[in-house]
Amino acid sequence: MATRIESVWPTIVEIIGTTGKYDYIEFVAEYAPYNLSDFENLCRAAELYQMGSMIKVDFQNRAYVAQKAMASGFQSVLLVDHKTPQEVRESLFVLKPDRPADGGRFGYPNSRWIGYQPHAPQMDYADMVKNTVVALMIEKKEAMDNIEEICSIPGVDMVQFGPSDYAMSCGFNMAEHLAECKAAEREMIAAALRHGVQPRCEINSAQEAEYYRDLGVKHFCIGDELRNNTNYWTKAGSELRALLES
Repeated sequence: MATRIESVWPTIVEIIGTTGKYDYIEFVAEYAPYNLSDFENLCRAAELYQMGSMIKVDFQNRAYVAQKAMASGFQSVLLVDHKTPQEVRESLFVLKPDRPADGGRFGYPNSRWIGYQPHAPQMDYADMVKNTVVALMIEKKEAMDNIEEICSIPGVDMVQFGPSDYAMSCGFNMAEHLAECKAAEREMIAAALRHGVQPRCEINSAQEAEYYRDLGVKHFCIGDELRNNTNYWTKAGSELRALLES
C-alpha cells in the first residue's frame, strides 16, 4: 500500500510516515522538479518510519535517474512509456548489477547505498541492486499488444496500467472510451498473474480496491498529492466563494 507525492520536501514523507498506514511512498519524478540531493533526503525520511520508496522516472533519461535514485536508497523504480519488449530489456540491462551472474550494467557507485566509501562487500551490494523492484507502466497500445512477452521477461516484477497514455496512444480521449480502457486494464492484470508478475493499481478511495481485489490484485497506490490538493482547494474554495457572494 503506497501513496504518491510530487513534493521534494521530506516533511511530506514524514507526515505520511506518522500515519503508520503506508508501506512505501512513490515519488513521481516524472511530473516534478528535483535535484539529486532530494533523492537522498526523501529516502532518509522514509527510512525513519520503516517505509520503502519508489521513484517514477521519465523515459528519455531513465537510466541516469534510476541509477542515481537506487544509489540514494530508492528500493523500487517505476518505468514509463515503454512500447516493445526490446525497450523493456534495454531498461533492465542498466538496472541490473554488473556481475557475471546478472549480466547488467550497473556498477558500484560511491554513494549512499555503500556508505559513501567502498566498505560494503561488492556481492552484497550487487544483491541489493538485483533485489530492487522494477515496475513497468503499461500505457501504450503497443505495450498491450506485446503484454504476454513483456510479462514473461525475467526482471519485470510489477506492472501498472496507465489509462491516459493508453488512450492517447490509441488516438482517442479516455473519457469517451472508458469501457475499452477498463477492458485493457483487466487484460493486463490477467496476463501479469499468468506470468507471476504482480499487478499494481492506482486508486483514489478504499472502495475502489474491491473491484481490483476480485481480479487478484494485492498492490495499491491510493491518492496523489497534487490531486488531493486540487480537489480540496476546488471544493473548499467553491463553497467559500458561494457563501461570500450570497
